Amino acid sequence: MIRFLRSRLAWKVFLSYVVVVLVGVVVLATAIRWSAPVAFERHMARMGAMMSGGGMMGNGRLTQTELFTNYTASVREALTLATFAALAAAVLASFFISRQVVIPIQKMMRLSQRIADGEFHERLNLSGGGQLGQLDELDQLALSFNQMAEKLKKTETMRRQLIGDVTHELRTPLAAVRGYIEGMMDGVFPAGPETYQLMHGEIERLQRLVDDLQELSRVEAGAFKLNPRPVSINNLVETVRRHFERQFEEKGVVLETRVEAGLPEIKVDPDRILQVLTNLVGNALQYTPAGGKVQVYAFRDKSEIHVSVADTGIGIAPQHLPFIFNRFYRADPSRTRTSGGSGIGLTIAQALVKAHEGRIWAESKGEGRGSTFHFTLPINLNSPFTKTLHSL
Repeated sequence: MIRFLRSRLAWKVFLSYVVVVLVGVVVLATAIRWSAPVAFERHMARMGAMMSGGGMMGNGRLTQTELFTNYTASVREALTLATFAALAAAVLASFFISRQVVIPIQKMMRLSQRIADGEFHERLNLSGGGQLGQLDELDQLALSFNQMAEKLKKTETMRRQLIGDVTHELRTPLAAVRGYIEGMMDGVFPAGPETYQLMHGEIERLQRLVDDLQELSRVEAGAFKLNPRPVSINNLVETVRRHFERQFEEKGVVLETRVEAGLPEIKVDPDRILQVLTNLVGNALQYTPAGGKVQVYAFRDKSEIHVSVADTGIGIAPQHLPFIFNRFYRADPSRTRTSGGSGIGLTIAQALVKAHEGRIWAESKGEGRGSTFHFTLPINLNSPFTKTLHSL
């Protein structure tokens, strides 16, 4: 019962009113009990004085009217004192009880102003031991407020980090182009096709980075439209295999694809899933040395299609796995953008998989032992092929 009341603000407010009323009633009754006899004795003494002074009518006897008048006067006096006492007690009780509601709101107002000023470190305190089942509406609001403040803090941190990362990524190709131009101006580099080709390569890398950033901004903001339709995962894997076949041959890396027979269709945007597969297979090729192998698996796992891209490349250290999908994150900070990519391809892949209500994660046994990237996609249960399988 106590846990129920602690988690219901409406009941707490209702009971606070009941407490205020009870406090007033108790004080009123107590005050009447102590003030009524005193007032009655004082009025009786006054009547006795009037009788001894011959002020009473009918040979010293009190009339009924005089007895009623003195009785009502004593009651009125006692009731007036009791009313003031009860009112004072009720006001004090209301003040202390209302502070339990007002103080958290005032703290929230002050904290919201600090957050608006860019201070994200302060948090509201919670009653009920912080357990969700014991929090009333105000505490739940405070909890949501703390969560909002934490997310705003992370967003601000990511924003600053993004600015620093973008600045760093743009500085490298720009510095290279500037160096070539200054070299030609000083006569160090000849103004010939070879120098122009080097400059063109840096400008292309800069263009790819800008395109990646634009794609990342659209994906993270959800400003892209999916065009889902039933497709076969086997067709998607085969398309990626054909796309990378020549590159794998030139580098001397083996590409194997294994798709489980009879897989049902999945309702996805094929262009976006191809983008995910291309990114994962491209990364595997990039970080796998000659003589290595890249394997693409696809199989059914309950109500999902599970796709894995495994390589025998440089691998990923355990401490880097939790951050591998962060934008601009590289397991080896010494890698340049030329050798390590823009660092946001996996971030885009993660956003696209989540947009299809799927999951994506990475596994690795350590550096030099290869890595495997997995992602899952829900099966299109409305496809005719899937209905046929369910009916068998």
